[in-house]
Amino acid sequence: MKLAVSILAADFSRLGDDLKQAEAAGAHYAHIDVMDGHFVPNISIGVPVVASLRKRSNLIFDVHLMISNPMDYIEAFAKTGADIINFHIEANGNPKEIIEKIRDFGKRPAITLNPDTPVEAVFPYLGLVDMVLVMSVFPGFGGQTFINEALERARSLRKYIDDNGFKTLIEMDGGIYCENVGQVIDAGVDVVVAGSAVFGSTNIEGAVKAFYDRSKGGF
Repeated sequence: MKLAVSILAADFSRLGDDLKQAEAAGAHYAHIDVMDGHFVPNISIGVPVVASLRKRSNLIFDVHLMISNPMDYIEAFAKTGADIINFHIEANGNPKEIIEKIRDFGKRPAITLNPDTPVEAVFPYLGLVDMVLVMSVFPGFGGQTFINEALERARSLRKYIDDNGFKTLIEMDGGIYCENVGQVIDAGVDVVVAGSAVFGSTNIEGAVKAFYDRSKGGF
């Protein structure tokens, strides 16, 4: 299991240093939410921030495109340091073409499901992507309450992936803290995204290590 720290919850005035602390404590991914103010009712960061962070961190950059037209931004984020480009099944465009373009730039494609989208919507693409992200909150804002139904959705995906011999990882994002991370892992999730639980702490390294302690021996 892997921990992805979501920078949406971080203090951007010290983002580079805080990300370094999370990395030193054992985090594997930096989860970077890109919002366009259209697909979701908020605006976050863009290409220049990702490029700047790339110079400060060796973490795997999981760039989560919460944008209406992901096809238009794949090249820019690929060239500025994304390792994984994660797009929404609900966004505009042909998912297969988006996946192919991500691979054309040598990056790992991932696909995201909103809480009200049937999990079956991504079944045709699970053999084509490296990871599927199950949102456990509605995207757009950090600090939301975990939606418990996400656990059953992850179980359904885990069964379908395993039954069909796919290697696709399952990621979950939204409202995950030390108190519920065990349930998330038990549901078959491979990559746990934590934002407020890490960057909302006065001790970032301690918060990362606490996730390991609560996850039955580590990720």
